[in-house]
Amino acid sequence: MKLKVMLLALFFLSGCGMVESIDTPNTTDQIDVEVTQVIDGDTIKIMYEGQEVTVRYLLMDTPETNHPSLGEQPLGKDATEENKRIIESGDVSIEFDVGDRFDDYDRLLAYIYVDGESVQEQMIRAGLARVAYVFPPNTRYLDQFEQAEQIAKENRVGIWQYENYSTNRGFNAEAYGQKPAANTSPTSGQPTDACDIKGNINRNGNKIYHLPSDSSYEQTNPEEWFCSEQDARDAGFRGVGQ
Repeated sequence: MKLKVMLLALFFLSGCGMVESIDTPNTTDQIDVEVTQVIDGDTIKIMYEGQEVTVRYLLMDTPETNHPSLGEQPLGKDATEENKRIIESGDVSIEFDVGDRFDDYDRLLAYIYVDGESVQEQMIRAGLARVAYVFPPNTRYLDQFEQAEQIAKENRVGIWQYENYSTNRGFNAEAYGQKPAANTSPTSGQPTDACDIKGNINRNGNKIYHLPSDSSYEQTNPEEWFCSEQDARDAGFRGVGQ
């Protein structure tokens, strides 16, 4: 009898532990936080649950400012300065979506608000960020952000001033300052060449290549680009899930 009671107790305790580890209750609630540093246009550091953690903004991407291989990209500093201006203008809070809360780099994934207004939407509408880093099921505001992006495209502001600067592969520094965007809305969602396979090295040192058809493609920041899977394998990379 005592054995049965102990087993039942262990069952309920272990069950509670599993629920707590994956549960994301009240995900539309905004949690007040203290920002300790603005790193760039889409990344900040905050105090969360007594620790300083890095937060990666969901559903948007800005030009790099200090990337190890890409360096500083046009409008990267502008995006960082605008992000900092907004962050410092009021009280900051974060909101989680229903999916994973951390990415492969152990960065917290969240929507950011200042005085209740979406920082992501403001950055996208200003033309200093593109809709990207889309990782289902964290897509709660995807339609809303895409509408803001369309406004920026039509106004040809920021990253949308020049044709092919913003692409689904990121930002093409060579295109910036060259051909002005056409009067019609840009159709930047497609690569400008066939070398669209992303090579990424994760925090464990694993070399993984991502195809455009992979669900992880949009959120992946590449260290290298490849024109074929064989090129990626020759360079020591393996496919997702391999």
